[in-house]
Amino acid sequence: MPDPRLKDAVAWISGGASGIGEGVARLFAAEGAAVAVVDQQEGAGRRVADQITASGGRALFIQCDVSNDEQVRKSVELTTGRWGSLQIIVNCAGITHVKPLHEHTEQDWDRLMGVNLKSIFLSTKHGIAYLRKNKRSYIVNIGSISCMVGQAVTPAYCASKGAVLPLTRCIALDYAVDGVRCNCVCPGITDTPMLRKHLSHAPDPEGALRERLKRVPIGIALTPHDIAKSVLYFSCEDSAGVTGTSLVIDGGYIATAEWHTDRTKFMEE
Repeated sequence: MPDPRLKDAVAWISGGASGIGEGVARLFAAEGAAVAVVDQQEGAGRRVADQITASGGRALFIQCDVSNDEQVRKSVELTTGRWGSLQIIVNCAGITHVKPLHEHTEQDWDRLMGVNLKSIFLSTKHGIAYLRKNKRSYIVNIGSISCMVGQAVTPAYCASKGAVLPLTRCIALDYAVDGVRCNCVCPGITDTPMLRKHLSHAPDPEGALRERLKRVPIGIALTPHDIAKSVLYFSCEDSAGVTGTSLVIDGGYIATAEWHTDRTKFMEE
């Protein structure tokens, strides 16, 4: 049996209480990492950490507003204080507002930018001193297909994700000298609580999802575990030499201007 790919690594994962962040935390723990589940959702976050621990993994829940400088600093210190090091930062935390731009308040805009974008600045700011101590370290930012294209009625979300990719490139350039690689994973339609919240604004949420998936060549929604596998690739030497780039995981969604899917083998259980 080969060694786990993240044996002895320590990972700080924002948004780890649900969705893609939860998927990343569970996969990383299974691959040998100690994981800090960093999130504002205390109940859900403790559940994830407790379940990882109960299954033999190493996990710590840290309640944190990732848009708050002091709270992020403390969360990094708690992580390194518990396990003595930090090799991986994964920025999964994200929120969305489903309404046109003129209906956003200034507070809506600032809060979304704080969680989706400022959090990457803060985790890197406070984590880089620890990442520099390793021969190799990794930062993975969760973007979106909205890094490349716009989507209706989510202008603030798209603006925030549009900024994640160039920020990823700049981090990769500035910290390559320290042995740090930084990359961006850009998911398409993924079955997460955020997607379900978005769809809840439609009169028929399930019908709205079915219609969306008709525009996806493989015809199905991705799972958090699907995305987590690509985050894992960027968080170890499987991706040696890859930095400052992105990986789109969207079932072919943005590969074509028009598409209509009725049936694919990916839909078969």
